[in-house]
Amino acid sequence: MPMERKVRFALLSIVSNTALIALKIIAGIMSGSVSIISEAIHSSMDLGASIIAFFSVRESSKPADKEHPYGHGKMENISGVIEGALIFIAAGMIINEAFKKLFEPAPIEEAFVAVAVMFVAALVNYFVSKTLYKVAREEDSMALEADALHLKTDVYTSLGVGVGILLIKVTGILILDPIVAILVALLIIKEAWELTGSGLNFLMDARLSEKDEEEIKAIIESHKDKFVDYHKLKTRKSGNKKHIDFHLTMNPDLTVKETHDIIGLLKKEMGEKFVNCRVSIHIDPYREGGDTGED
Repeated sequence: MPMERKVRFALLSIVSNTALIALKIIAGIMSGSVSIISEAIHSSMDLGASIIAFFSVRESSKPADKEHPYGHGKMENISGVIEGALIFIAAGMIINEAFKKLFEPAPIEEAFVAVAVMFVAALVNYFVSKTLYKVAREEDSMALEADALHLKTDVYTSLGVGVGILLIKVTGILILDPIVAILVALLIIKEAWELTGSGLNFLMDARLSEKDEEEIKAIIESHKDKFVDYHKLKTRKSGNKKHIDFHLTMNPDLTVKETHDIIGLLKKEMGEKFVNCRVSIHIDPYREGGDTGED
């Protein structure tokens, strides 16, 4: 089942992050590099985010119940906001450590081990993030997309730290280590800002994209010969579920069955166009004088 697939790939992220944190901590202690320690901190936050993503996709996959008649999809949006907050915390910790080293730079030991670990981490995270992005797009999962974004950022930061250590060994400029760590922090602050904003948007029931709404209108208007008009189109998203609501003004001469068939046709076509959508159509009767009888 698709939901089980999301949970399975969220677990993959937890396993990979745990292994990489252990490697980075060992490399950081051996080398004395603050940028590698900052990467270990970043990966620890990534692990926390992966755990949150795991529980959120598992929870969001639960069907609607009496207390949650619209389902549990917003758990994924909440997850995105929490993951963004975790990245802000990680960035603050990294900048704090880096500023200390700016005034007391330390030599880098075991540079080969440190660089090797950073490049291995970048390679592993590249493949895991690529896989998570693919599954996130196929399942329309914000939690997995947020997790993939964490790991994608880790690819760049790990490569940056590895190149920074190589430059230190070549130039002997020790201050490059904390400078690279600060650049890492600034990059992940940008990531946190985008992720938190996206999560809050959906929690506040922001509309679907302009493209989605144009496609919805195109489906409705392709059957305009079957009704008088449509109005009050509203859209929102909860987890991976798209909610589409609008009113139709119907000819009063139509039977209940004919009206029901028109509604069924519209819902069927929207369901084929948008995976995981819930369509709600309110019927307004047409009255003489052009009064649509809107609520």
